[in-house]
Amino acid sequence: MSVHSSLREHPSWPRLVSLVRELAFIDGGSDDAFTLASGRNSRWFFDTKPVMMHPEASHLLGELFNLRMDDMNADYVGGLELGAVPLTAIAVATSPKDSPRRGFMVRKEPKGRGGRKTNNPPGIEGTSLASSGTIVIVEDVTTTGGSAIKAVERIHNDTSCKVIAVISIVDREEGAADAFKEAGIHFESIMTRSDVASE
Repeated sequence: MSVHSSLREHPSWPRLVSLVRELAFIDGGSDDAFTLASGRNSRWFFDTKPVMMHPEASHLLGELFNLRMDDMNADYVGGLELGAVPLTAIAVATSPKDSPRRGFMVRKEPKGRGGRKTNNPPGIEGTSLASSGTIVIVEDVTTTGGSAIKAVERIHNDTSCKVIAVISIVDREEGAADAFKEAGIHFESIMTRSDVASE
Protein backbone atom coordinates (compact mmCIF):
# COMPACT_ATOMS: atom_id res chain seq x y z
CA MET A 1 0.00 0.00 0.00
CA SER A 2 1.46 3.36 -1.03
CA VAL A 3 -0.28 5.44 1.69
CA HIS A 4 1.77 5.82 4.88
CA SER A 5 -0.09 4.86 8.06
CA SER A 6 0.54 8.30 9.60
CA LEU A 7 -1.61 9.82 6.84
CA ARG A 8 -4.50 7.38 7.12
CA GLU A 9 -4.57 8.05 10.87
CA HIS A 10 -4.39 11.83 10.48
CA PRO A 11 -7.64 13.66 11.28
CA SER A 12 -7.43 15.71 8.05
CA TRP A 13 -7.08 12.71 5.73
CA PRO A 14 -10.78 11.69 5.41
CA ARG A 15 -11.77 15.25 4.57
CA LEU A 16 -9.10 15.53 1.87
CA VAL A 17 -10.20 12.21 0.33
CA SER A 18 -13.76 13.56 0.30
CA LEU A 19 -12.67 16.78 -1.41
CA VAL A 20 -10.69 14.87 -4.05
CA ARG A 21 -13.76 12.71 -4.69
CA GLU A 22 -15.94 15.80 -5.01
CA LEU A 23 -13.60 18.04 -7.01
CA ALA A 24 -11.37 15.74 -9.07
CA PHE A 25 -12.83 12.28 -9.60
CA ILE A 26 -15.03 10.93 -12.39
CA ASP A 27 -16.13 7.30 -12.73
CA GLY A 28 -16.86 6.78 -16.42
CA GLY A 29 -18.51 3.41 -15.88
CA SER A 30 -16.48 1.42 -18.41
CA ASP A 31 -12.82 0.47 -18.72
CA ASP A 32 -12.34 2.54 -21.89
CA ALA A 33 -14.23 5.64 -20.77
CA PHE A 34 -11.16 7.92 -20.69
CA THR A 35 -7.87 8.07 -22.55
CA LEU A 36 -5.13 9.14 -20.14
CA ALA A 37 -1.97 11.15 -20.83
CA SER A 38 -0.07 7.84 -20.71
CA GLY A 39 -2.17 6.63 -23.67
CA ARG A 40 -3.95 4.02 -21.55
CA ASN A 41 -7.70 3.77 -21.33
CA SER A 42 -9.35 3.83 -17.93
CA ARG A 43 -12.71 3.82 -16.24
CA TRP A 44 -11.49 6.47 -13.77
CA PHE A 45 -10.36 10.04 -14.35
CA PHE A 46 -8.73 12.46 -11.91
CA ASP A 47 -8.32 16.19 -12.56
CA THR A 48 -6.54 17.41 -9.45
CA LYS A 49 -6.13 21.02 -10.64
CA PRO A 50 -9.43 22.05 -8.96
CA VAL A 51 -8.18 20.40 -5.74
CA MET A 52 -4.91 22.34 -5.80
CA MET A 53 -6.79 25.60 -6.50
CA HIS A 54 -9.32 25.09 -3.68
CA PRO A 55 -8.53 26.91 -0.38
CA GLU A 56 -9.43 24.13 2.04
CA ALA A 57 -8.13 21.28 -0.12
CA SER A 58 -4.81 22.99 -0.88
CA HIS A 59 -4.28 23.69 2.82
CA LEU A 60 -4.91 20.03 3.66
CA LEU A 61 -2.60 18.90 0.85
CA GLY A 62 0.18 21.10 2.21
CA GLU A 63 -0.38 19.83 5.73
CA LEU A 64 -0.14 16.16 4.73
CA PHE A 65 2.71 16.55 2.24
CA ASN A 66 4.73 18.47 4.82
CA LEU A 67 4.00 15.84 7.46
CA ARG A 68 5.69 13.21 5.31
CA MET A 69 8.52 15.48 4.09
CA ASP A 70 9.29 16.51 7.68
CA ASP A 71 9.54 12.83 8.63
CA MET A 72 11.97 12.33 5.74
CA ASN A 73 14.01 15.47 6.54
CA ALA A 74 13.72 16.65 2.94
CA ASP A 75 15.72 19.76 2.04
CA TYR A 76 13.87 20.46 -1.22
CA VAL A 77 10.53 19.76 -2.86
CA GLY A 78 9.72 19.94 -6.55
CA GLY A 79 8.83 18.07 -9.67
CA LEU A 80 8.02 18.04 -13.34
CA GLU A 81 5.83 20.73 -14.86
CA LEU A 82 2.86 21.18 -14.91
CA GLY A 83 1.15 19.29 -12.11
CA ALA A 84 4.05 19.50 -9.68
CA VAL A 85 4.38 23.29 -9.95
CA PRO A 86 1.25 24.32 -8.00
CA LEU A 87 1.77 21.37 -5.66
CA THR A 88 5.31 22.54 -4.88
CA ALA A 89 4.04 26.06 -4.24
CA ILE A 90 1.37 24.69 -1.88
CA ALA A 91 3.93 22.64 0.05
CA VAL A 92 6.28 25.61 0.44
CA ALA A 93 3.52 28.11 1.28
CA THR A 94 2.05 25.89 4.00
CA SER A 95 5.43 25.21 5.64
CA PRO A 96 6.34 27.19 8.76
CA LYS A 97 7.84 30.58 7.85
CA ASP A 98 11.21 29.52 9.24
CA SER A 99 11.28 26.21 7.35
CA PRO A 100 14.57 25.59 5.52
CA ARG A 101 12.82 23.55 2.81
CA ARG A 102 12.70 25.23 -0.60
CA GLY A 103 10.97 24.49 -3.89
CA PHE A 104 11.97 24.06 -7.52
CA MET A 105 10.53 22.86 -10.82
CA VAL A 106 11.83 20.70 -13.65
CA ARG A 107 10.80 21.66 -17.17
CA LYS A 108 9.84 18.82 -19.48
CA GLU A 109 12.15 20.33 -22.09
CA PRO A 110 15.02 22.62 -20.98
CA LYS A 111 14.86 26.08 -22.52
CA GLY A 112 18.62 26.22 -23.00
CA ARG A 113 19.37 28.11 -19.82
CA GLY A 114 19.32 27.41 -16.13
CA GLY A 115 18.57 29.82 -13.37
CA ARG A 116 20.90 32.75 -14.01
CA LYS A 117 20.97 33.63 -10.33
CA THR A 118 20.74 30.09 -8.95
CA ASN A 119 23.32 28.39 -11.20
CA ASN A 120 20.92 25.50 -11.74
CA PRO A 121 21.34 23.45 -14.90
CA PRO A 122 19.04 24.22 -17.85
CA GLY A 123 15.43 23.32 -17.18
CA ILE A 124 15.69 23.24 -13.38
CA GLU A 125 14.28 26.48 -11.99
CA GLY A 126 13.42 28.00 -8.65
CA THR A 127 15.67 27.47 -5.65
CA SER A 128 19.36 26.82 -6.23
CA LEU A 129 20.25 23.14 -5.91
CA ALA A 130 23.98 23.90 -6.11
CA SER A 131 24.66 23.06 -2.45
CA SER A 132 23.20 19.55 -2.88
CA GLY A 133 20.77 18.02 -0.35
CA THR A 134 17.80 15.65 -0.22
CA ILE A 135 14.76 16.01 -2.47
CA VAL A 136 11.17 14.82 -2.49
CA ILE A 137 9.61 14.82 -5.96
CA VAL A 138 5.87 15.56 -5.89
CA GLU A 139 3.25 14.64 -8.46
CA ASP A 140 -0.49 15.17 -8.69
CA VAL A 141 -1.69 11.85 -10.16
CA THR A 142 0.53 8.81 -10.70
CA THR A 143 -0.39 6.15 -13.27
CA THR A 144 2.78 4.44 -14.50
CA GLY A 145 5.32 6.61 -12.68
CA GLY A 146 7.06 7.59 -15.92
CA SER A 147 6.92 11.37 -15.46
CA ALA A 148 8.23 11.31 -11.91
CA ILE A 149 10.99 8.84 -12.81
CA LYS A 150 12.03 11.25 -15.59
CA ALA A 151 12.26 14.07 -13.01
CA VAL A 152 14.31 11.86 -10.66
CA GLU A 153 16.72 10.99 -13.47
CA ARG A 154 17.16 14.68 -14.36
CA ILE A 155 17.96 15.55 -10.75
CA HIS A 156 20.44 12.68 -10.36
CA ASN A 157 22.11 13.35 -13.73
CA ASP A 158 22.27 17.15 -13.53
CA THR A 159 22.77 17.96 -9.82
CA SER A 160 24.53 16.56 -6.77
CA CYS A 161 21.20 16.23 -4.91
CA LYS A 162 19.65 12.89 -3.95
CA VAL A 163 15.97 12.13 -4.46
CA ILE A 164 14.77 10.30 -1.35
CA ALA A 165 11.12 9.82 -2.35
CA VAL A 166 8.32 10.52 -4.79
CA ILE A 167 4.99 11.49 -3.21
CA SER A 168 1.80 11.77 -5.26
CA ILE A 169 -1.65 13.04 -4.34
CA VAL A 170 -3.32 10.00 -5.94
CA ASP A 171 -1.86 6.63 -6.87
CA ARG A 172 -4.12 5.27 -9.61
CA GLU A 173 -2.88 1.74 -8.72
CA GLU A 174 -1.95 0.98 -12.31
CA GLY A 175 1.66 -0.10 -11.98
CA ALA A 176 3.50 2.93 -10.60
CA ALA A 177 4.46 1.28 -7.31
CA ASP A 178 6.15 -1.59 -9.17
CA ALA A 179 7.92 0.81 -11.56
CA PHE A 180 9.31 2.87 -8.69
CA LYS A 181 10.40 -0.26 -6.83
CA GLU A 182 12.20 -1.52 -9.92
CA ALA A 183 13.90 1.88 -10.29
CA GLY A 184 14.94 1.86 -6.61
CA ILE A 185 12.83 4.91 -5.74
CA HIS A 186 10.74 5.15 -2.56
CA PHE A 187 7.13 5.94 -3.52
CA GLU A 188 4.16 7.08 -1.48
CA SER A 189 0.82 8.69 -2.16
CA ILE A 190 -1.56 10.69 -0.04
CA MET A 191 -4.39 8.41 -1.18
CA THR A 192 -5.15 5.72 -3.74
CA ARG A 193 -7.79 5.41 -6.41
CA SER A 194 -9.46 2.75 -4.27
CA ASP A 195 -9.73 5.23 -1.38
CA VAL A 196 -11.49 7.76 -3.59
CA ALA A 197 -13.66 5.32 -5.58
CA SER A 198 -14.79 3.33 -2.54
CA GLU A 199 -18.10 5.18 -2.18
